[in-house]
Amino acid sequence: MSSTFAEPLTSADRCDRCGAQAYLRVTLTSGGELLFCGHHANEHSAKLSQVALSIQDETSKLS
Repeated sequence: MSSTFAEPLTSADRCDRCGAQAYLRVTLTSGGELLFCGHHANEHSAKLSQVALSIQDETSKLS
């Protein structure tokens, strides 16, 4: 899976599950896009890897 995106995630990007700041952008094979906070990215990582065309992971910013 690729992690190349033109735009970095910002504080305006919000998790689709809880509204917290997003650190993961998933482009789906179906053409959609999902954003996740670090917590929900970890919680759903197994399923996301099955349906993702690409994943932009910026969770390293949390450390």
